[in-house]
Amino acid sequence: MAKKKQSGGTPATVALDRAGVRYAVRSYEHDPAAQSYGLEAASALGVDPERVFKTLLVQAEDGLAVGIVPVDALLDLKAIAAAMGMKKVAMADPALAERSTGYVVGGISPIGQRKALPTVLDDSALGFDTVLVSGGKRGLDLELAPQDLLTATRGTTAPIARR
Repeated sequence: MAKKKQSGGTPATVALDRAGVRYAVRSYEHDPAAQSYGLEAASALGVDPERVFKTLLVQAEDGLAVGIVPVDALLDLKAIAAAMGMKKVAMADPALAERSTGYVVGGISPIGQRKALPTVLDDSALGFDTVLVSGGKRGLDLELAPQDLLTATRGTTAPIARR
């Protein structure tokens, strides 16, 4: 997989370029009427939804945290809380998520956020050579190795997805 640079890029691509991480830019025409941004991406890019991951923010006891799960799954709040050593978490308010990350809902990338947040990637990602995550705007995904995603986010893995 060749490293592709984008003119100007997004904070996510800039962060990956700075870190020397190999990735591929995968873009598609976003449909504003799409019911699910993640499933739209999987369909438009012709990729199994199990390989396309969505970025969700949770409100933890001591601030925000990031959960990354397949687009065809739900984030198990008890599982991510346990993975972070906490009793409970709740989904973050979308406006707070946007302010914290610098991205818009539907385009929140786990990479290149304004502030580094604790991040947990569902362990199913480790079963693939590459996965796709938002590149920082709707209609833009980045394909990279799960280990590179973990390196870029300083994340950990745990079984946090629920089907």
